[in-house]
Amino acid sequence: MNTRGPAADDGLHMVPFRGLRYVPERVGSLAAVTSPPYDVVVRPDGLHHLESADPHNIVRLILPQAASPTASNEQAAETLEQWLAEGVLAPDPVPALYVYEQRKGDILQRGIIGALALSAPDEGIVLPHEDVMPHVVADRAALMRTTAANLEPLLLTYRSDGTLTGATAVMERIIRETPLLATTTEDGFSHRLWSVTTPSDLTEIAADLAHHQALIADGHHRWATYLRLRDEQPVPGAWNYGLVLLIDTARYPLQVRAIHRLLNRLPVPDALAAVEGLFRVRDVDGPLTRALKVLAEAAAEGNAFLIAGDGRFHLLDRPEAALLARTVPTGRPDAWRQLDATVLHAALLEHVWRIPDSPEEITYIHDTEAAVVQAERRGGTAVLMHPVREEVVRDLARQGVTMPRKSTSFGPKPATGLVLRSLSLD
Repeated sequence: MNTRGPAADDGLHMVPFRGLRYVPERVGSLAAVTSPPYDVVVRPDGLHHLESADPHNIVRLILPQAASPTASNEQAAETLEQWLAEGVLAPDPVPALYVYEQRKGDILQRGIIGALALSAPDEGIVLPHEDVMPHVVADRAALMRTTAANLEPLLLTYRSDGTLTGATAVMERIIRETPLLATTTEDGFSHRLWSVTTPSDLTEIAADLAHHQALIADGHHRWATYLRLRDEQPVPGAWNYGLVLLIDTARYPLQVRAIHRLLNRLPVPDALAAVEGLFRVRDVDGPLTRALKVLAEAAAEGNAFLIAGDGRFHLLDRPEAALLARTVPTGRPDAWRQLDATVLHAALLEHVWRIPDSPEEITYIHDTEAAVVQAERRGGTAVLMHPVREEVVRDLARQGVTMPRKSTSFGPKPATGLVLRSLSLD
């Protein structure tokens, strides 16, 4: 692998790698060994479901279960080594980039999976838009360090001029060939993967991407992990690159969804009592789909949140101006100060509810229904959010302004388990 790092005036630099992939004959089905990204799996229900789907499901690597974090990471490394020895996983014979397609109904997404040269935020090549939680970065770094592998790609986006040239032209040619794999997962998405190994195709992709910067759509913690592990190495090498899926949103726009908060130790009655006089509070009739529609209408007018967990729905909107003035930090763009996530963390969580942003207190859940169910089970409060528009995310990122952690969920997300990257092979 070429180990040069990108210069400050370069664009994206993606290189081929020898992908680790499941051997179809050694597993029940490719669909049964895949998983959503590690932070989307709803534990423990989702974890147990995936573990039981197939003894070789990828969650045994990305979310290993043992008595301690160290034991979990060592178990993942041993499992990976065992699967390679048994031929459950095998490296492709030559380095490649991979064209990856996801399709469901009217949704079609195509992109390129490869090893991307890592760059610092101040280089303006890969733009983060969210803060990260240090304990999550430490957790992912320990797992990645112990396994010496990138177990799942993070999701990056860029915008071309929309013409059929460069990387897009290569993808359009490649998808006419027989894919390396094709499977349909239980969420209804079909997945196909092709390899790109022809030197002229690789050169065409590289020349195109060199003119672009990328936005981190999903995987801020994994990107921060890549950077941490790179900085630990005494000399440049495989750790200077990280596994990513790169999507051109000019041709394949992503969907932007919210990530919801579950306040584990705050009952709904206490949450509502604390906001009296600071927000307008209204009861909203269900079902959940109708309540979310009411939330969307309110969010179009200003900050709004949907509270659940007591068997009902409650809309919080029209925050008191004085509350925002004394709690939301100044010195940031108005677009940042007006974000629902900013108001939630700065005003509600920190000052009104006085809840620290720790794993014991707050659980971040992508699935709306799961957030409500978990809140009712635990006697806590689910705070349901309305998604941020993609253009707001990108504009803030270009200004170097990060949003509060877990502000957005871009999708569809790549299935984990279709292709892995071993650092020892690169």
